[in-house]
Amino acid sequence: MQKPFSQSCENNKRPILEVLRRHLADARRVLEVGSGTGQHAVFFAEQLPQLVWQTSDRREHHAGIRQWIEAAGLVNVLPPLELEVTTRPWPVARADAVFSANTAHIMSWAMVQSFVAGVGEMLRGGGVFCLYGPFNYGGAYTSASNERFDAWLAARDPASAIRDFEAVDALAAAAGLRLVEDNPMPANNRLLVWRGDSSG
Repeated sequence: MQKPFSQSCENNKRPILEVLRRHLADARRVLEVGSGTGQHAVFFAEQLPQLVWQTSDRREHHAGIRQWIEAAGLVNVLPPLELEVTTRPWPVARADAVFSANTAHIMSWAMVQSFVAGVGEMLRGGGVFCLYGPFNYGGAYTSASNERFDAWLAARDPASAIRDFEAVDALAAAAGLRLVEDNPMPANNRLLVWRGDSSG
């Protein structure tokens, strides 16, 4: 079986890394929600060796993630856990940070709500939430390509859609997370960074 491969992961991994270097400098354990192919996990774990990178996804993606992990031979990236954002409790009790890329727009809005609430629960004692993907601002697309992508999403699954930044940020605020950065990324994507309240 050939390892799964995502060209977009290759294209965006270095710009994402530069943001993660700044915000995960004090972190030790990171939960990745929706590890996909596993490419991001092994790249970030190799580049940020102080981290223990916990992969997770639905079970159908586990074999591909394991292939990337086994090929990399890294001791600080862990085999995937089965994680459904709507099912509590999540299989990881605590983490210093949560990272997720290209997930919010392929979830239903109810799933996004459960996802962000779950991150808030995990980071209640403080920590960092980094969410990568396309977002609308003020209810408007940021590019023609994002508008086309949203139409493709709707045709594929009417419950999926590019999410409004303001709506996601409101969910984060309700979960005890404070926005600290909104970073422009390749291909009209963003990398949003929230921090949990360490006094909780």
